Amino acid sequence: MELKLVNVQGHDAGVLDVNEAVFGRDYNEALVHQVVTAFLANARSGNRKQKTRSEVSGSTKKPWRQKGTGRARSGTASSPIWRGGARTFPNTPEENFTHKVNRKMYRAGIAAILSKLVSDNRLVVTDDLTIDSPKTKSFVTALENMSLSNETVLVVVDELTENVFYASRNLPTVLVLEAHQIDPYSLLRCNKVVFTQKAIEQVQEQYSC
Repeated sequence: MELKLVNVQGHDAGVLDVNEAVFGRDYNEALVHQVVTAFLANARSGNRKQKTRSEVSGSTKKPWRQKGTGRARSGTASSPIWRGGARTFPNTPEENFTHKVNRKMYRAGIAAILSKLVSDNRLVVTDDLTIDSPKTKSFVTALENMSLSNETVLVVVDELTENVFYASRNLPTVLVLEAHQIDPYSLLRCNKVVFTQKAIEQVQEQYSC
């Protein structure tokens, strides 16, 4: 399978042979959904806290006597059925949101997403992404040459250089990752994904099943 190569000037730079198992496989929507859901769930932290009956402030005195008042019996004002009371099953910081996905499934999900990007013409491969100076204008010019100036762009490089880091960090629609950092959510949420040739080689080595 071949992918078209372009350079930072936007000109054709030949073609690149890639592994069809990574960039040419069928799109499995159910698998991709599972992989993305697991990734987002595993990124969650237990930062919610609700109070139990023992933690609610207020008196622990019985509001009224058990019998003879005509009202429903009540033992404490911290009851979950009372306004201002506790929660029956409160959220705690110890909550575990993790989803388990087998390594083979995760790799297959990433490969399915990459194949979908290719079939939808959302994947751009450049022979090299060299920025001469750490200036945002230099990075914007490179994106304009590749017709990516009005898109949300994920740029995947083999190694993040200082010039690329400083030139891209002020662009709100651009995310730059190294090849080993790619994730299913970032690949899907950006309109265009730019890979360098060396990044493609690293991804093929990592995600070929």
